[in-house]
Amino acid sequence: MCGLDLPTDARLIAGAATGEDAGVYRLNDETALIQTVDFFTPILDDPYSFGQVAAANALSDVYAMGGQPLLAMNLVAFPIKVMARSILKEILRGGLDKIKEAGALLVGGHSIEDPELKYGLSLTGVAHPERIILNAGVRAGDMLLLTKPLGTGILATALKGGLADKETELILTRAMATLNREASVLMQAVGAHACTDITGFGLVGHLREMALASGVAIRVEAASLPLLPRALDFTAMGIIPEGAHKNREFYAPHVQNSLAELDPREMLLFDPQTSGGLLIAAAPRDMEVIVRELSGVGYPLAFAVIGQAMEGPPGLIEVV
Repeated sequence: MCGLDLPTDARLIAGAATGEDAGVYRLNDETALIQTVDFFTPILDDPYSFGQVAAANALSDVYAMGGQPLLAMNLVAFPIKVMARSILKEILRGGLDKIKEAGALLVGGHSIEDPELKYGLSLTGVAHPERIILNAGVRAGDMLLLTKPLGTGILATALKGGLADKETELILTRAMATLNREASVLMQAVGAHACTDITGFGLVGHLREMALASGVAIRVEAASLPLLPRALDFTAMGIIPEGAHKNREFYAPHVQNSLAELDPREMLLFDPQTSGGLLIAAAPRDMEVIVRELSGVGYPLAFAVIGQAMEGPPGLIEVV
């Protein structure tokens, strides 16, 4: 949309020009409307699992803003002449189950015939306008929490190449299908300063967006990164999606990397994620509360404090 004259409004809290995860519009002093949309081609072979992951991925944008999803609409592109209707039904059933888990309502949608299968959601959510969490609020000294392990792009590539076993596929599916709801609720409760969810730009890409928007630099401790099982092994073998190489090419100039040459953790920093975790910035004391409470609710995935914001060139990412 570069060069387009985007309309503005005093009630628009987050719009297309700000690089946020969703649009936010103040309806009144008590309610802000959150709107987002996301869809993609299958990352898994199982239709039901693909539906769950696509829905969880779309819902994550509402959670990243500190909102509660209310209404969902299906977005479907399907090759109806060459693929069984039962496959589409399973995809929609998977998505619906995640919508229900989120406490939202499916109210309709739109479908087209397309030779390439695609599925996702358009979502409407709500939040208090004074408690919207943007990606631009990071303060020097804040700790950074990542709520899901990295490596979805690596493992998905291994699956497509027939190199990963069924157990790895189940672990990958569970990670991508897990809602970011619990972490979102906790960050709202403590008053976290900023948040975004990790998707196609990889961890470094989203760290860069957050740091640049907030006017800070960020130090990442590579040893603290939560990783999916076998993600390091496959990365060391060169099983790396093209998107990771593109992310590295684009964001490398903004990274000061202290890792040893050929350390596989470097590529995992750039690995494009599907339905990744929330990246939450909060004061150290508040972050302790989030970590303690997230552990207490039996959260099923690996998560970790991965670094800290600091004074420095805005947007710089230091990896140690």
